[in-house]
Amino acid sequence: MHASRISRRRTTASAVLALAALVGGAAPTALASPSAPQAPSAAAAPDIPVANVKAHLTQFQSIASANGGNRAHGRPGYRASVDYLKAKLDAAGYTTTVQQFTSNGSVGYNLIADWPGGDANQVLMAGAHLDSVSSGPGINDNGSGSAAVLETALAVSRAGYQPDKHLRFAWWGAEELGLVGSRYYVGNLPTAERSKISGYLNFDMIGSPNPGYFVYDDDPVIEKTFKDFFAGIGVPTEIETEGDGRSDHASFKNVGIPVGGLFTGASRTKTSSQAQKWGGTAGQSFDRCYHSSCDTTSNINDTALDRNSDALAHAVWTLSSGGTTEPPTGDTYENTNDVAIPDNGAAVSSSLTVTGRTGNAPSDLQVGVDIVHTWRGDLVVDLIAPDGSAYRLKNASGSDSADNVRETYTVNASTETANGTWQLRVQDTARYDTGYINSFKLTF
Repeated sequence: MHASRISRRRTTASAVLALAALVGGAAPTALASPSAPQAPSAAAAPDIPVANVKAHLTQFQSIASANGGNRAHGRPGYRASVDYLKAKLDAAGYTTTVQQFTSNGSVGYNLIADWPGGDANQVLMAGAHLDSVSSGPGINDNGSGSAAVLETALAVSRAGYQPDKHLRFAWWGAEELGLVGSRYYVGNLPTAERSKISGYLNFDMIGSPNPGYFVYDDDPVIEKTFKDFFAGIGVPTEIETEGDGRSDHASFKNVGIPVGGLFTGASRTKTSSQAQKWGGTAGQSFDRCYHSSCDTTSNINDTALDRNSDALAHAVWTLSSGGTTEPPTGDTYENTNDVAIPDNGAAVSSSLTVTGRTGNAPSDLQVGVDIVHTWRGDLVVDLIAPDGSAYRLKNASGSDSADNVRETYTVNASTETANGTWQLRVQDTARYDTGYINSFKLTF
């Protein structure tokens, strides 16, 4: 991941999101029903064997070791990495192109691989930067993303997959010097070709040794695709902020192409609440070897690499098929701050403020709830409107023995003023089980 920082912009809704203090509330009154389950995607992705992904990382390590300890732009280790990928992709039936550019007085290379077939006017791309910094082999940054994109491309070939959209995979050069390769690629695409790219998925550092699970929040359809995958395997996610604008997706986003992606963290420190939800060590960086010589094959968390590789394939299969499920339409307001739920204790709330709307809330207000808990039957969950009115989303039940509450509820809130502070109120009504509110959102 490129080290410079670029200011963050959130573009998903025109409204303002404000996080309010935790409060309790009165007993709930009204009833809401869960929304109907969504249809599955038209195509199911195969499992991506993490052993295969790690085998590519071993090759990257060997290449670096044989070429001065790195795979940086302008160094022989980088070109050897390109040649390794190209040979694999050529043998798998891809049409490959090596695109040359010049940066810092050295020739750089992008590798582009097109899978035959699919609608040429609807191109789904997945990519990762292939270069390391000069101080190390760059196995997590970004051998991890490069290897997972390669293995997903090879899985497409093994499956003989024939998607509705045209699939294109890419590995970028000189990302560490300022996104040079991806900027060059996008800058040299004719306007008509840019318009054919329906989405670009970016994977930069997806095997951090003390991992978090972060999802880009740029395009709502792509974001939902990744979040649905992780919700399906019981892994909570957070919105990615550390690398926003610092990796190759920015080159595409800046010209209006929808983007998304995954990240497991770099130099930022894992918080106590993040360690509670994901494991690992609080107070330690997600990747202590970020941009260092110790970013070797021993600097990879296999579980994170496995989960993210499978999520990558899920997104490629889902978004390239005709059965992609759209997220709820309308403006979305979300609070992703964790709120601990006391065991058999007082109610707590996650709050968000809606402003700038006209009139009342809709009769089909969508309430997205993501609660991580070891016994969901203990929980009473309510939506609290700005005027204090309560809408019961979920009752406690001794027979509800599953864990977690990950649901979208539909509430008739047409008598409520839309603007104001809304709360998701949760109370644990029995002993021995614990958890926290992971996120809460409203879609108008």
